[in-house]
Amino acid sequence: MSITTKDGVEIFYKDWGKGQPIVFSHGWPLSADDWDAQMLFFLNHGYRVIAHDRRGHGRSTQTGDGHDMDHYVDDLAALTAHLDLKNAIHVGHSTGGGEVAHYLGRHGESRAAFPKRSSMTFRWRSRPTARSSIATSPRVPSTTTTRRASLPRRPSRTGGARA
Repeated sequence: MSITTKDGVEIFYKDWGKGQPIVFSHGWPLSADDWDAQMLFFLNHGYRVIAHDRRGHGRSTQTGDGHDMDHYVDDLAALTAHLDLKNAIHVGHSTGGGEVAHYLGRHGESRAAFPKRSSMTFRWRSRPTARSSIATSPRVPSTTTTRRASLPRRPSRTGGARA
């Protein structure tokens, strides 16, 4: 499916399912297809999932102009208006993350969903210390520790198992 923007650029998009919408914005120089695994996951959990090809990417118009954040977010705003999205969750990767932030700044939050309260808090370290490791980092879920602990032990160089 596609929409045509006010400057005549066709923007290709995928729109699957019903429920609260999640809009995926891809990174440079990817396309909506790069979100397929995530889209299928959330589709199977009752969400409506939408991903678009940014102008000049994928199946959207290959144009030589309009490759700036203002045009990208205006295209995204045209898509959200065309689909009449309300309470949408926006997800972006790389350039798509900048697109989402710029979209909210330029077009407001009226069509976007924001959590009222988070039940999770994280402690972030600015730099790992010599004593920290990926298994003990507060950024990594405890399941990582379990996976690391379940790895088979390598034999020592002397031939016996390590203690």
